[in-house]
Amino acid sequence: MGFFGLFNREKKQTLDKGLEKTKTSVFDKIARAVAGKSKVDDEVLDNLEEVLITSDVGVDTTLKIIERVEARVARDKYVSTSELDRILREEIAELLSENNTGDNESWDFPTDHRPYVILVVGVNGVGKTTTIGKLAWQFKQAGKKVYLGAADTFRAAAVEQICIWGERVGVPVVKQQMGADPASVAFDTLSSAKANDADVVIIDTAGRLHNKVGLMNELKKIKDVMKKVLPQAPDEVLLVLDGSTGQNAFEQAKQFAAVTDITSFAITKLDGTAKGGVVIGISDQLKVPVKYIGLGEGMTDLQLFNKRQFVDSLFKQD
Repeated sequence: MGFFGLFNREKKQTLDKGLEKTKTSVFDKIARAVAGKSKVDDEVLDNLEEVLITSDVGVDTTLKIIERVEARVARDKYVSTSELDRILREEIAELLSENNTGDNESWDFPTDHRPYVILVVGVNGVGKTTTIGKLAWQFKQAGKKVYLGAADTFRAAAVEQICIWGERVGVPVVKQQMGADPASVAFDTLSSAKANDADVVIIDTAGRLHNKVGLMNELKKIKDVMKKVLPQAPDEVLLVLDGSTGQNAFEQAKQFAAVTDITSFAITKLDGTAKGGVVIGISDQLKVPVKYIGLGEGMTDLQLFNKRQFVDSLFKQD
C-alpha cells in the first residue's frame, strides 16, 4: 500500500474511533426503534424521529430526514428495517450536499491570490486556539508558509496560548500587548505576512459573546482594517464550535451568524461525546458548510470534513 493509501486508511480509522460514542448511541437507539419490525412503517418512522432528535440532529433537520425516508418508503412500497441504515446514509449525505458541505480532500485553497486569510471566531472554551494551532500544523505539513495573528487581546492567556502553539508548530506569531486594538494586530499580521510572501494567515479573535453589538463592531473593524492590506480579506470566517455541547453549539452558531458572515465551521471534541449528530443539524439549519472536525488531542486529529466518510462512519456496522 502506498503512502497516501496508508494515510487515508489511518484517517478513516481516526474518524471511526472518534465517532464511536455517537455511533454506538445511534445504533442502540435505532435497534430499539425497529425491534420486532420487519418493514419501515409509521411506528418505525415515529421511533426514528425520536432517535434523531435525541442524537442532537435537531427538530427541524430531523423532520426533513423523516420526510425523505417517508418518500423513499412510499416510492419503493416496501422497505425492510435492515435497509434503514443505508437509506439514512444516502439521505443525510444528500442533505449535507445541498447545504454546501462537501467532500474536502486536501489542505489547499484558491491560488489566485496570497496569502489566504482565515478569521477565526468562537466563544472561550470550545477549542478555538487549539484548532488554530492544529490548522497551522496541517497547513505547514502541506508545504504552506503560515502566519498567526494573536488578535484576542482581551485575555493575556489567549496570546500566551497562541504563542505556545506557534513555537510548537514552528510558525511566526504576530502579537501586541494585552488590551491592544485587535484590528491593529490584524493589520500588523497581514502586513508582515504579505511582506514575507506567506501562503496562509490565521487570525484569532476574542471569544466573548455577551455583548453582540460590541462583538459585531469589533469584527467589522477587524475586517475593514484587513482590507487596507488585502482587499479580499478575510477569505474565510471560521466559527469553532464544541460538538460535545450538542444543541448549545447550535445556539452559539445562530448567535454568531446574527452578527457576522460565517463561511465555514470547525466542530471540535466529537470524540468525547455521543452528540455527533449536531454536525448534521448545524450545517442544515445555517446553510454553512462544516469544513473541519476535531476527533482527539493529536495534531492529525483535526480532519478535513468529508460528508460521505462521516455518514459512512456514523452508520457503519461493526
